Amino acid sequence: MTLLADLLSTIFERRYLQLSRSPQDGRPLEELAGDLVGSAGETSGLALAQNILAGFAQYDDTQKLAFFRTVATTMNIDPEKVRTALDRYERAPSKATYRDFMTASEPRRQELFRRLNRVPGATGTLVKMRADLLRLRGEAPELDALDLDLRHLFASWFNRGFLVLRPISWESPAHILDRIIAYEAVHAIDSWDDLRRRLQPADRRCFAFFHPSMPDEPLIFVEVALTKGIPSSIQTLLAEDRAAMPAEDADTAVFYSISNCQAGLASISFGNSLIKQVASDLAAELGGLKTFVTLSPIPGLNRWLEKEGLAEDGASPVDMKATAAWYLMNAKARGGLPFDPVARFHLGNGAIVHAVHADADISEKGRAQSGGTMVNYLYDLNKIAQNHEKFATTQEVAAADAVRSLAKSSALAQTWKGKADA
Repeated sequence: MTLLADLLSTIFERRYLQLSRSPQDGRPLEELAGDLVGSAGETSGLALAQNILAGFAQYDDTQKLAFFRTVATTMNIDPEKVRTALDRYERAPSKATYRDFMTASEPRRQELFRRLNRVPGATGTLVKMRADLLRLRGEAPELDALDLDLRHLFASWFNRGFLVLRPISWESPAHILDRIIAYEAVHAIDSWDDLRRRLQPADRRCFAFFHPSMPDEPLIFVEVALTKGIPSSIQTLLAEDRAAMPAEDADTAVFYSISNCQAGLASISFGNSLIKQVASDLAAELGGLKTFVTLSPIPGLNRWLEKEGLAEDGASPVDMKATAAWYLMNAKARGGLPFDPVARFHLGNGAIVHAVHADADISEKGRAQSGGTMVNYLYDLNKIAQNHEKFATTQEVAAADAVRSLAKSSALAQTWKGKADA
């Protein structure tokens, strides 16, 4: 009976939305938003939410920005109410005073987005709304606070417990394959033949996280090559004429491309869970797999060299390899974390810098970002947790001895030593 009641309720809600969907009677969306937060009726609230979402979709950028500013300022916290509620809780801690503090300290706009999310299919729409916010917000601090509210909500709505890991194969629905082509952000997929080479052979795999509210939209996906030994070139790994091998013969799983798919989910981390889950699943499926590595770009290298005034045109592959090793070990951003975003990601997941390769990506993009240099990050399934904890605590870059020696041989090591001595 409970299942039947739920089904009837869902049918009624959707039918009500179809019947009640109408123009906003000339009222601005900001006014409808205020009505939605103050509404008590669930079904009437759904109709309001539907009208707001439909209206926002018709807005141009100027109107969207005005909507964001109004929501950010008129549905903000009242600092005085927060201070008063906190004082009452400190003087007399109780369920009631704590509830009052929670109510005062949560902006009304968070409840607005929760109520908007009650509309069937609204989760993906709200993700696109945040993408608009990130694109339009500029330097406005009140919009930064609004974005933090959305990040807070999305971190709950998209936590690992809700995500579904699905394999992507050449037999997957065409609309999913279209999205893999469109969202690939590391090594562009040039054609359907290129996609088939990455998905169809037995020694190639692809996995993606999906959310139940967005079943046709991958959130993030990873492409995996099953190999013998650790590869040192992306062109060799993706060569058109390469010979495929049985998956059972592989001893290494190579994560060679990880792509986030939804701009509106920026800063919501899925990649660490994705890699660990895929590695675990592959290890269980293929007992011969002993090594789990990436073949990763070094996107910040040339940018950092230019920033520090150290860029050298025409550096040899050997010099670029040693430079890249030093950069990965020593170049820091704010807070002592590695300057390179890919290094921050993998080291934060518990990997180590295993090997650096010259002329590993000879594409125009690879040359532009790192002189063609790439890096293997090694995931030791028995040490991931230990490495993660150490990196989170000390920000120390874990690396193989060969990488440490290579870094010390770099001309940068002497340059930086000279600066320190001076």
